[in-house]
Parts: sequence; C-alpha cells; structure tokens
Amino acid sequence: MIVKKLHDSGIRSEHAYIAVFASIGLSMITWATSMKVEKNQGVERADRWGIYVGEGAPTFFGLGLALANYEKNL
Repeated sequence: MIVKKLHDSGIRSEHAYIAVFASIGLSMITWATSMKVEKNQGVERADRWGIYVGEGAPTFFGLGLALANYEKNL
C-alpha cells in the first residue's frame, strides 16, 4: 500500500497539506512572474504556466486525506 509506505518513510498528512499551500503559492508566483515577463514579449502563456504548476495541489490534498485517514486508523 502506497500510503503505508509513505507513512513509514516519515511523511505525514501535515506535510502533504503544506505541499498543497506551497503548490498554490508557487502557482500564483509563477503566474504573476510569467505575466510580467510575457507582457513585454507579446506572448500569452502566463495562465497556462500558473495552471500547470497548480495541478499538483489536488494530488497533494488527496495524499493528505489518505494519510490522515491512515493515521486515524492506527
């Protein structure tokens, strides 16, 4: 079981939730930075970069829920 292996390696649900907020924050920073850089170049890709980086948040949230459920059942 993947969740058991993650838990045994020291990863807890709190770590996954921190990764969620880091992913969202990094997505916003990436979007803002690309928007500023690409505005000068006339290319419109800033929204795609922000979405790409932010795609990790739901995965980390799911892992956090699975780990929290596993920790509750110990």
